[in-house]
Amino acid sequence: MKNLKLYIAIMAIVPWFSLIFLDKKTFRKFLPGTLFMAIYLIFEGRLAEKRKWWWFPFKIKPNVLGELPLIWGPFFIGSFWILKYTYRKFNLYLLVNILVDSLFTYYVLDIFKKFGYVTLVRLTKFQLSIVFLFKTFVLYGFQLFYDKVVRGVSD
Repeated sequence: MKNLKLYIAIMAIVPWFSLIFLDKKTFRKFLPGTLFMAIYLIFEGRLAEKRKWWWFPFKIKPNVLGELPLIWGPFFIGSFWILKYTYRKFNLYLLVNILVDSLFTYYVLDIFKKFGYVTLVRLTKFQLSIVFLFKTFVLYGFQLFYDKVVRGVSD
């Protein structure tokens, strides 16, 4: 697509504007979890690249993951919002994540493929859903661990 770089930049930048509606306390509380998840996603992206789970023909620069705009845009900011409204309500957290991840996997991924941004190679959409589900547990588990061990909060 002709304007792919512009669309990718918009996708990465626009979610950041929503942070003005997030209070500082919530931002500080969930920043460790969202940062952990972003770093986790970078390592996962490297693994996925080697195992050819998916392919990003779009390159920011050589040796830079094509999914960085997704990681530091909607995934990073989305983690704040999902945690803000669902943390300590695990069933709701799980439901929201399954809905958001399914929307991405079964709808948005097809749009990205049409644009030439990403395509699945060795993973089916169902397998990608399982990968997302695993990450759902990792993020929640890390946030619980951080709250109990580092912050000393056990509410």
